Order: sequence, then C-alpha cells, then structure tokens
Amino acid sequence: MSALRDPGDHRYRWIALTNTTLGIFMATINGSIILISLPAVFRGVGINPLAPSNVGYLLWLLQGYLLVTAVLVVSLGRLGDILGRVRIYNLGFAVFTGAAILLSLDPLRGGGGAMWLVVWRVVQGVGGAMLFANSAAIIVDAFPEDRRGFAVGINQVAAIGGSFVGLILGGLLSIVDWRIIFWVSVPFGLIGTVWAYISLHDNGVRTPAHIDWWGNATFAVGLTSILVGIVYGIQPYGTSSMGWTSPLVLSTMTIGVVFLGGFLWIEMHVAEPMFNLHLFRIRAFAAGSAAGFLSAVARGGLQFMLIIWLQGIWLPLHGFSFTSTPLWAGIYLLPLTLGFLVAGPLSGAVSDRRGARSLSTTGMGLFALSFVGLLLIPTNFPYWAFALMVALNGIGGGMFSAPNTTAVMNAVPPAQRGAAAGIQSAFMNAGMVLSIGIFFSLMVAGLTNSLPGALLRGLTRHGVAPATAHAVAHIPAVASIFSSFLGYNPLRTLLVSPAAAHVTHAQWVVLTGKGFFPSLIVSPFHRGLIVVFLAAFVMSIIGAVASSLRGGRFVFKQHTPHEHVGDLTLVGGAVPGEVAIESDVVR
Repeated sequence: MSALRDPGDHRYRWIALTNTTLGIFMATINGSIILISLPAVFRGVGINPLAPSNVGYLLWLLQGYLLVTAVLVVSLGRLGDILGRVRIYNLGFAVFTGAAILLSLDPLRGGGGAMWLVVWRVVQGVGGAMLFANSAAIIVDAFPEDRRGFAVGINQVAAIGGSFVGLILGGLLSIVDWRIIFWVSVPFGLIGTVWAYISLHDNGVRTPAHIDWWGNATFAVGLTSILVGIVYGIQPYGTSSMGWTSPLVLSTMTIGVVFLGGFLWIEMHVAEPMFNLHLFRIRAFAAGSAAGFLSAVARGGLQFMLIIWLQGIWLPLHGFSFTSTPLWAGIYLLPLTLGFLVAGPLSGAVSDRRGARSLSTTGMGLFALSFVGLLLIPTNFPYWAFALMVALNGIGGGMFSAPNTTAVMNAVPPAQRGAAAGIQSAFMNAGMVLSIGIFFSLMVAGLTNSLPGALLRGLTRHGVAPATAHAVAHIPAVASIFSSFLGYNPLRTLLVSPAAAHVTHAQWVVLTGKGFFPSLIVSPFHRGLIVVFLAAFVMSIIGAVASSLRGGRFVFKQHTPHEHVGDLTLVGGAVPGEVAIESDVVR
C-alpha cells in the first residue's frame, strides 16, 4: 500500500485519475439523467407535471441539484485546501451515494413523493459539490505538469460527457422503472466510496487557515437568491407568460445582488478569504475562467433547446410517439456526445506540449460556428445536417474544455488549487442554471408573440369551437415548452375529450395525433431558436476572445514572466520570483 501512496508512483496517478473520473462521471450523469426521465418520475409518484401547482416540483427537480452544487463548490474547494482535498472528496462520495439510495426508496405519493425527491436531490447536490470541488485538484496534485492536460482532459470528458450519457441512460432506464434511474448510481457509488477511502491520499499542499464564515454565508445567500429568482422568473405570473416582474423574483434578485456585493467586500478585506479574488490578477486564470463560464452558459442552453426541438417537433413529425421521444432524443444526440468524447482527451494531450491558447480558442470558434449552422438548417431538418452541426459543437466543446481547465489549474499556487477548482465548478454549474433562465426566457418571449395566433388558426380550422380554441391558444407559452420537453401532447390534455372540444371523432384523431401540434409550432419555435442561437453564438465569440487573451503557457512555479506579473505578490502569499512560465512555449 505504501507504494500506492508515493506521489511519484505512476500507479497512484492512474488510481487517482480513475477514481475521480468515476466520481465526476457519476455526478454529471445524475445531473442530467432526470431531464429525460421526468415523465416516468411524475407518473411514478402520481402527479401531473403540467398542472400549474406542480410546475415548481418540475423546476426544482431540474434545477435544485445544479443550484446547490453551484452554491457550495467554492466553499468546499477552499475547505479541501484547509482540511485536505481527499477527505472532502471521500465524504462527497458517501453523501452522494446515500442520497441516491434514499431517492430510490421514495415511500410517498403525490406532492409528498415529489417533495421527497426534491429534498434528497438537494442533498445529493451537496455530495456532488464535494466531488466537483476537489477532483481536478487531486488530479493536478497527482500528475506532473507535462501530463496534466491529458489527465484533466479525461476528467473533463467525464464531467461534460456524463451529462449527455445521462440523457440516453434516462431514456432507457425510465422505460423499465423510474426508480432505476436513481438505483443505477448506487453500486458505483458504494465501490467508489470504499475505493477512495482505501486508495486516495493528500499529496498536495495543505494550508492551515480559519474558515471564512462570513464569506461563505454571504456567498451562499447571494448566489442562492439569484438562482432561485431565475427558477421562478421562468414560471408564469398572473397574466404574464413569465414571472420576472413578480414580487418574489424582484425581491430575491435584489437580495442576491446585495449579498453578493457584501461578499465581494468581505473577500477583499478578510485575512483568509474563501474566494481568493486575487487569483483573477493572474491573466491565465481570469481569461480561462471567463471563457469557461461563457462556454457553460452556451452549452447549457443548447442542450435544453435541442431536447425540446427533438422531442416536441422533429421526432413526432417523423412518426415517433410522444411517449417514446425522450429515449430517441438521447439517441439522436449521440453525435454531440461522440464529438466531445473524441476531442476532449486528444486536445488535453496536445495541450501538454503546445499550451492551451490555440486549442481552446479554436475550439470556441468551432463551438460558435456550430450555432450558425444550427440557425441555417430548417426546423424539420434532414438528420445528416443536424448530426453534422451537433458533432461540430461537441468537437469544439471538447477542444476547448480540457486545455482550458488544465491551463487554469496550472496557473494557480498549489495551496489554492481546491479553491480554484471550486470556482471553475461554480462557474460551470451556475452557468447551466443561468443558461436555462436566459434561453428559456428568450424562447418563451418569442413563442408568446407568435404561438397564440398559430394555435387559434389551427384549432378553428379543424372544428374546435372558437371560445375553446381561444382559451387553449392563450395558455402560457411555458406550458407548451414544458409539454414538448416532457414528451407530452398538450392538446390531448387541454382539449380533454371530443365532446369538450366540440369536434367529431375524426377531427379529434387529427388534433391529438403525432403531427398536428408539432406542425403548428414549427414556425413560432424557429423564430425563438433564431434568438436563442444568436445569443449563444455571441457568447461563444466573446468566450473565444477571452481565451485568446490568456497569454502563453503558464505554470505557477519559480520565476515570474513579465506578461503575467500583475499583482501576483497578493496570490497565496507569493513574492516575485515564485511564478514560472515554460518560456520556450509562448503561443
């Protein structure tokens, strides 16, 4: 066992990489597996997800895990620097696995059953935050600097690729039983927990310090308030299609801004900050963090929109039943997953020799180009064109992510790696939550202007009484989006029966068939997609510019190059002469 605990031992490197990759892969699969499985989950606990009173359950099951992870990763990363990264990581594995077991054993029905799932998803998010916050730091501690790109590349593939694999697994497993989507992670969690406790150890720099309680508290309250405001902002309020003007949203957003402002003031004045703002004086860290955040926002919105596009329109128009669309949406997104899985490790390995700037910037450029391609193909596309564009998106994302993460982690002092990893994970998870708020709002705004007219004309043309057609046409656009996202035909729910809709049986068959509703929303949905993908394109271009400004290959070591000096004397107690660049590689 002592050989395994020698940080210079090659075997330990691969043990650390394999275990942390398993943990991250499991955590990200669970972040997305429920996206596809929600119809089966709601049927299993016995509630209607389209009922207005149940929309909150739906949103919190989608967002709660990401929200908690985004809020806690920075604190837990800094705690890992103080108490030991492996110690916090191991605890995360145990918490995550325990929550998975309790999710699988949900004993309640109705709203109580849904609330049970929400609560334990939140607890699972705590465990996931412990894994996210420390896995990259453990890898960087274990590998020499000339092999970190490859190792972090594999870990990043697991981190982001797991979110796509979760879509496919959710579609497959939910057909059998909704509880299996939670049980599936239990055996891997138990193995990973025991394995981590036996094999992993801290070989990085540990910094004794006091916990920044005020910083932790203000950051948690501030970010939670902002993200809660986003969750409720995309729900209808009164006669409005969204809730951005509701008192709840306005108050939570205001509280969030005030507390985050207080957090920044505290971090600039406290002796031992949780969130070392001086890290942003390092160009490689600041530029890489900005690019990573913009990439996360664009990627999160893309994933959400592609699922709606496939499940709500393309698959029904091509003969798939609404109940089968979640599974097939995951399958048809395989080119996206494969593009990322291939490009991630390769680009990480190349970045070990050539640095991150050219690879990450090119990757973000391809990422942006894919959004242009998706704008140009029709809503009812030929599949080869769609597959090509999403594969390009995956390749671009893979080329960017691994080199960018390696460069960011190399740029910080060893004693700050846990905090730095936490900051990166916070940006990624907060970006995913923010992206759903941004892109969902843009899509709802686009549909609100054009969908009512399209629905009214289509329903009355097929015999629905004008009063009934008017009522159905003016339901909030968010209901139509949720229906598409969940694989439901909303007209079957909204019209109730042929008698209630005042139509003949033949007309009812047409109205509730596979193609009627998707054909009605093709044009309004495409207008919304234009706005969404243009926004994602702009974010990706800004991210590419940020990536290009990171400077040459930079490793925090012994000598300070002039282009990275900044105020590095403020970072982790460093003094001039303690930061190095591999000056023979400046790209």
